[in-house]
Amino acid sequence: MSAAAHDGGWTRDEMMTVAAARLLWDRCVCFVGIGLPSAACNLARLTHAPDIVLIYESGTIGTRPDVLPLSIGDGELAETASCVVPLPEIFSYYLQAGRVDVGFLGAAQIDRHGNLNSTVIGPYATPSTRLPGAGGAPEIAAHARQTFVMLKATPRSFVPRLDFRTSAGFLDGHGARAHSGARGGGPRAVITDFGILTPAAGTEELELSALFEGATKDSARAAVGWPLVVAPTVTTLAPPTDTELATLRALQSRTREAHRRPVHLPAWPAGSETRSPT
Repeated sequence: MSAAAHDGGWTRDEMMTVAAARLLWDRCVCFVGIGLPSAACNLARLTHAPDIVLIYESGTIGTRPDVLPLSIGDGELAETASCVVPLPEIFSYYLQAGRVDVGFLGAAQIDRHGNLNSTVIGPYATPSTRLPGAGGAPEIAAHARQTFVMLKATPRSFVPRLDFRTSAGFLDGHGARAHSGARGGGPRAVITDFGILTPAAGTEELELSALFEGATKDSARAAVGWPLVVAPTVTTLAPPTDTELATLRALQSRTREAHRRPVHLPAWPAGSETRSPT
């Protein structure tokens, strides 16, 4: 199955977003990352979870954006939020206090135990690519009651060994996370563009537990850079409903239109450009 339209009229990217949205529930408190996680969380809000509480790292709580934000500093988030609080309060009084049900994250790399890299590709001192970095992801991964990860699968992104460990999943597995003192529950689902991986009991290694319609176990194995374990029972996820597809496509259409509009800055008063600041 490719990124092109499926026989059912949906794309693999759309199925990925829908599958992630379905994992969320009404009234859950969700700390949201920009990009794919944001699309999934807002799709859930616009369909089956209207009272989901979305928190972005800029300090917006209960935000209800009409279009997907370009960044955590997008004005759309503050304009539609129930409240905006200082960033330290988000981490101290919500995340570290155990009030965040789900941390929804993305990354550049993930390993078999759900550890994430969003810092560098290649050696840290001389990387081939320097990535945006940690942000709040390490704290979210450590303290949220559970985390979900969204990441398109290739052997370059699903790797046997991370180039840099930015955020902790289950560390080396076999209870290592619990022994570390991390309070949160760790990654409970990794949503890919072929299906869903979940941690196996005991080893805490990610295993294939669900496939999208049209995807196969062989295609899943080929997309992962380590020998992928397959769960004893692998379910096939239901394709997107007409409502889910229409809602997601409308959201994406509004977003494209909003981001296409030029930004008009207010005109400076005549002669003000020559004045010295005071």
